Amino acid sequence: MNIKILTPEHVVFEGEVNSVLLPGKNGEFHIMKNHAAIVSSLIGGKVKLYTESIAEEYKKNFQREADKNSIYSLRIKSGVIEFSNDKGIILCE
Repeated sequence: MNIKILTPEHVVFEGEVNSVLLPGKNGEFHIMKNHAAIVSSLIGGKVKLYTESIAEEYKKNFQREADKNSIYSLRIKSGVIEFSNDKGIILCE
């Protein structure tokens, strides 16, 4: 599935991932391939991308989770996600 993460300043990430874990208002939720369409607001916390690797141009924005080679996290203050047809856009700050 394809995920694109945008801030007001720039594109933080764009690429293929296995799944993404998000900090929702009612708790964390996990979006996997073939997930139903969803639009949700996000609160402060970590967006975690489950992927084999990320492109060099995006690595500076992420922290690799300890002892987890395939999980990359990005701290956000708030945001929103729209996901459908295995494509997601996360707008955040």
